[in-house]
Amino acid sequence: MRKWNALISAAVMLLFLVHCITGALQMLGFLEGGNPFLKILTYLMLALVVLHAAIGIALTAETLRLIRKSGASYKRGNELFWLRRISGGALVFLIAAHVFMLSLAGQNPVRLKPFEGPQLLLSLLLVLALLLHLLSNVRPLMIALGISGLRDFVKDLLIVLAVVLLFAGCAFAVYYLRWNIVWRP
Repeated sequence: MRKWNALISAAVMLLFLVHCITGALQMLGFLEGGNPFLKILTYLMLALVVLHAAIGIALTAETLRLIRKSGASYKRGNELFWLRRISGGALVFLIAAHVFMLSLAGQNPVRLKPFEGPQLLLSLLLVLALLLHLLSNVRPLMIALGISGLRDFVKDLLIVLAVVLLFAGCAFAVYYLRWNIVWRP
């Protein structure tokens, strides 16, 4: 089950990069919204995120059963374990909030509802939670996938993810300014 979860995580990461870059370009006004192919990729990514979360819950329950059975708590060594679970739980909430911020305008294009302070805050929290979750989980993911040259690959991957997330955070801020300054009288 852990190997499947690693493969699902890699697929989610790839789809996330596509979603993040194209979504940011849409918010900045460089791409039109409503592309049916991108919408299918988004739904696929959402389904894989749900599957990843379900597997993560099952693996967490299994780990907690083993800890209870052994009687050892290892509280000092479990900070990273709990950071991964808490950031994943926060992501579930923030992804749901991100999805509910979207609404259909007409039949095809997807547009955000009025994008004000709370929407900007939730969006930036989503970016930060994603960064935290990715930073705490990328090393075990690479190990699970059997990628050699781990240090350099992880460093390169983290740089790419950090740049994409910074781009997304900036796009949310620019979209907020466009919505509240340019589009409003």
